[in-house]
Amino acid sequence: MRHFKQAILVFVVFSILCGLVYPLFITAVSQFLFPRRSNGSIIISGNQVLGSELIGQMFKSPKYFHGRPSATDPAYNASASGGSNSGPSNAKFIGEVKKRLERVRHENGLPSHVPIPADLVLASASGLDPHISAESAMLQVKRIAKERGLSESEVKEMVSQYIEHRLLGIWGQPRVNVLKLNLAMDKLKGE
Repeated sequence: MRHFKQAILVFVVFSILCGLVYPLFITAVSQFLFPRRSNGSIIISGNQVLGSELIGQMFKSPKYFHGRPSATDPAYNASASGGSNSGPSNAKFIGEVKKRLERVRHENGLPSHVPIPADLVLASASGLDPHISAESAMLQVKRIAKERGLSESEVKEMVSQYIEHRLLGIWGQPRVNVLKLNLAMDKLKGE
């Protein structure tokens, strides 16, 4: 019986420490040191929430840069985060990728021999990635410039300003946050 009481006491103590004290401590520290990040990196303009830097959004208008496809249903649903888990031998997956390739080529006026970056036709593991590669952003420059009445060099310069480089120069690839870039494009023309 003594061992049973000790086991219950250890269980209660560690439940309180690990399940209550530690999470509250970490929450308090993160709120103090990184309040914006710990609250989801929300982008607000005036009193309107525009989105989060951490979660991709659907941009359908041709005047906006388009992000990675979302594997969630409905698209970009943060509560349903997860990949499709479909592989290259899955016929449905191959059909979806072919449709996405056709859509990207059509939207951007690209001939069939121009290679399309994989991140424009393949969903990320979470289905919510807010970034595209710098190559994917540059591929869309001509369409954006035409739709917004800007020169291609102006749009390329804006993309260049929003490229996020490798972490510590080592990890990851150069990427562009689609929401931040689109918001900057709207400010450029005062839209």
